[in-house]
Amino acid sequence: MHSCPGGDQDSPHSLDVDYGELIPMLFELRAGNFYLQMASETDPRKILKTVQQHARSEQRIFIGVIDPIDPRVETAEELRDRVLEPAKIISPARLGTCDDCGFSPFADDLSTSRDLAFAKIVARVEGTRLAAEAVS
Repeated sequence: MHSCPGGDQDSPHSLDVDYGELIPMLFELRAGNFYLQMASETDPRKILKTVQQHARSEQRIFIGVIDPIDPRVETAEELRDRVLEPAKIISPARLGTCDDCGFSPFADDLSTSRDLAFAKIVARVEGTRLAAEAVS
């Protein structure tokens, strides 16, 4: 299951529902993996605490650590920190990383070049590796 409030930029309604109110309903779904937009979340701690309260033990949580709408390539250290914070709340064994909304959620979205997307992915892989080293 994937959700990304506001990541589509063009939708007039994607931010109408507070993400914190949506999370409890998401985790009622019979899904094993949840991919959550978190890099651009204004209150990630609130969302993570809500996830902690509602996610079942067999569900894996993939935290968005890359913001594809931001033209800046995040540093590996910045991304490491975006993983370590959730790892304090969600067991690292159930935690993974992903990108907010992917890099082109709609066919007409050309806001992120291929080179920029790959640079961000390389940074995510390195940042995730650094976080894995820090928690082990």
